[in-house]
Amino acid sequence: MPVPPFGPGPDPRSLLVVEDDDALRTSLIQVLHSICPRVRGAATLAEALAACAEEPPDLVLLDLGLPDGEGSELLAQLRVLTAVPIVVLSGREADEEKVALLDAGADDFIIKPCGSAELIARVRGQLRRSAFSVAARAAARVVGHGVEIDLVNQRVARNGVLQRLTPTEWSLLRALILHAGRPLTAKQLWDLVWDREFGDYAVHVRVHITHLRRKIEPEPANPRLIITDPGVGYRFVSP
Repeated sequence: MPVPPFGPGPDPRSLLVVEDDDALRTSLIQVLHSICPRVRGAATLAEALAACAEEPPDLVLLDLGLPDGEGSELLAQLRVLTAVPIVVLSGREADEEKVALLDAGADDFIIKPCGSAELIARVRGQLRRSAFSVAARAAARVVGHGVEIDLVNQRVARNGVLQRLTPTEWSLLRALILHAGRPLTAKQLWDLVWDREFGDYAVHVRVHITHLRRKIEPEPANPRLIITDPGVGYRFVSP
């Protein structure tokens, strides 16, 4: 299962820069090389479509004024081939056009000129959201050990008996499942679930983990789903 990180964002395998200005395309590729070893370029819509069909990138950085395509039409054609984030990079500032492009499938809109630090931050933000979305879809339903967990409909059944979880317990369970296989410290869980600066996070997390185990574990005294990693934290083990 893809795991959304706590750091700056997942490392992409491939990015695509669609820009007809040769010098700017080269500059953008060099900037994005700092977060991805494989960054391809395309100067036309036809080249972009061919590149996406040959090897779907993890993100497309897209200029609007291409020789053979324009704006929302170009976005619509790319959306047929890929569902990955598309970040528009353009000098156009009209709000109406931004709205139209977002409606057509763009995930973000950056006004030229744009500094390298902002570009990297915006690209990483889209990659992070994309990775989290993939993980959420993959983890929407967990079945095993006599337990059925449905995150979408907020339903938990153990041996066929529905269990009532509090909102906090749902948030805690969701955080553990979306990071399945990865140990999370009590502080990380506190930041994800409670999102506040005060309180004894170690006690809060330990108590709620105990309550959660009583509701979802086949044998709460011998947990198989929510494992304690001594000296580290807690880890969800998918059946």
